[in-house]
Amino acid sequence: MVHLTPVRVHFRDLDPYAHVNHSVYVTWFEIGRTEALRDNGILLAGPHASGCQFVVSELDIRYRKPALADEIVHIESSIIELRGASSRWQQRVLRGDELLADGTVRIGLVGPDGKVARMPDDMKAQLAPLMK
Repeated sequence: MVHLTPVRVHFRDLDPYAHVNHSVYVTWFEIGRTEALRDNGILLAGPHASGCQFVVSELDIRYRKPALADEIVHIESSIIELRGASSRWQQRVLRGDELLADGTVRIGLVGPDGKVARMPDDMKAQLAPLMK
């Protein structure tokens, strides 16, 4: 399933050329993933019941067209790979049907000791609906 999150472009998001600064897309990707997780019962306000937390281990973004002030864009988020201790997400920023940026993000899982941890079965079940 693909999860869609609407986001409005704010003045603070713009660079001197009046389009969204490249760093804002990283934040939008995080907003998209956070909302997708929340809608599937995983809250990031604290550690999971297992004591595990998500961490970004890899990020790749391709910028295609600029987003502009006051536009509404949609962040499309889905999981394309689910492993024992990580997931790989595909994310896109869209203005209507127009692709503005796309990328992949690898999210690892760490335990209370900060070391890589295996994903609990209940967490895998919560993530499964987001698989593309």
